[in-house]
Amino acid sequence: MRRIFSGYAYGPGPRSNCWWDETIAAPDWPVLEGETVSDVAIIGGGFTGLSAALHLAESGTSVALLEAETPGWGASGRNGGFCCLGGSKLSGSAMRRLFGSSAAGTYEASEKAAVHLVHELLSNRGIAADTHSRGETQLAHSEKAARRLSAQAKELQRTGEEVEFLTRHQLSDQGLNGSFHAALTKPEGFALNPRKYLFGLAAAAGKAGARLFQNSPALSVKQAAGGYKLKTNKGELRASNVVIATNGYSSEDLPGWLAGRYMPAQSTVMVTRPLTENDLQAQGWFSHQMAYDTRNLLHYFRLMPDRRFLFGMRGGLVASPRAEAGIRRKLRQNFEAMFPEWRNVATTHCWSGMVCLSRNLVPFIGAVPDRPGMYAGLCYHGNGVAMGSFAGRILSDLVQGRKPELPYSPVVQKLPRFPFGRARRVIMPPAYAVLGLMD
Repeated sequence: MRRIFSGYAYGPGPRSNCWWDETIAAPDWPVLEGETVSDVAIIGGGFTGLSAALHLAESGTSVALLEAETPGWGASGRNGGFCCLGGSKLSGSAMRRLFGSSAAGTYEASEKAAVHLVHELLSNRGIAADTHSRGETQLAHSEKAARRLSAQAKELQRTGEEVEFLTRHQLSDQGLNGSFHAALTKPEGFALNPRKYLFGLAAAAGKAGARLFQNSPALSVKQAAGGYKLKTNKGELRASNVVIATNGYSSEDLPGWLAGRYMPAQSTVMVTRPLTENDLQAQGWFSHQMAYDTRNLLHYFRLMPDRRFLFGMRGGLVASPRAEAGIRRKLRQNFEAMFPEWRNVATTHCWSGMVCLSRNLVPFIGAVPDRPGMYAGLCYHGNGVAMGSFAGRILSDLVQGRKPELPYSPVVQKLPRFPFGRARRVIMPPAYAVLGLMD
C-alpha cells in the first residue's frame, strides 16, 4: 500500500482508548485463505462497504468483502456518531453555480435520502444503536455567525422548511447553554452508536449471504479474464466487479486511479465520565440534541444517553505519537473553553481517525473511469454515517446495471485530482490557517 500519511496514522496509536470499543464486541470474521470467487469484491468494511454488501446480497448477488484490519477498526467504528445532512462542503449557492440548479437540487435530496436510509436500516433490521436527538442543531460561535444563522433560518422557512431558530437568550431554556450566540435546528438527522450500527449492518449482510473477511488487506487489484484478481496476504479473490470503499484509509495504488484524488484529514474525539444532574445544571446543558458550531474548523458534540458527553474537532496535520498527544491536549482545552463549568469533569476516552476530503468538496459515488466493472464511494467530508451508507446503496445498483432508486446527482460522479500528487498534504497547513483566521 502507498499512503500519504506516516505509518503511525494507520496503526493502533490514534485509535487507542476509543470509547465505542467498550460498548460492543466485534464480530469474529474469518481471514480469507486460498482462492475464492464472487460476483463482487468489496474493499473496505465500513459503512459504504457493508451497505453495498447488504444490498447486493439481498438482491441475490454473490459478495465477498475484504477488511484490512478487524471489524470496526477504521473511521466507521470510531467516528462521532452523527447521522445528519452533509457530505459536501460546498454551499448551496456554490453548488448551483458550479453544477446547475437541477443537479444541486438532486444532491440536496440525496442528503435527506441518506438520513432516511439509515433510519430504515435501523428499523427494518432491528438494529439497536442508542439513537437520540431530533435533528441536528448548529450553534453560532459569534454574533456575526448568529446573524448568518438568522438569515438562513428565514430563507429556509420561506421555502417551507421546518426549522427552528433560537436567539442567545433562548438557549438556556432549551438546555443549550455555553459560549454560543444563537442556534438553528434542522429536523433531519439523529445521533447513534456508530459501532453498534456498523455491526448491525454486518450481521444483516452476513445473514443475506455476504461473505465478510477480516485481517485480509487487498494488496493488489489487477484486471484479469472475466474481471479482477485481488491478492491478500493469505489468499486470492476473483470477481467480475470491484467496489472501492476505503475512504480516508485509501491507498494510492488500490487502484492507481485513486492517486492524488482524495485527501485524508484527521479528526479527534473525546468522551467524558457520566455527568451528574448537578454537572448538567451547573453548565446549563441538558439537551440530547447533537450539535456543532459554525466555525470552519468546527467542533461537534452531544450528550449521549448514558450522560457521557462526546466532544470532537478536526485533528492534527501530522501523525506521530507526539502530535497525537498534542491534539488530544488541544481538544481538551477547547472543551473547557466552550463548557467552562465542566473543567473538572474527567475525560475517560480520547482517540483519532481519518475523514476524507475531495478537491471539488463533494463526495464521489460512481464508476471508476477506464476500469470496467470497478466502482468507488468516498470523500464524505466527515459525514460518512449517512452518506457512506447511501453510497453503498447507490453502488449496489450501479454494479447490477440498474438505475439507482434513490436520488443520484451528477454532482457526485467526478473526482478530480489535487495538485502536488503524493505531496498534496502541503496545501493543508495554509488552508487550516486561513480557515482559522476566518473563524
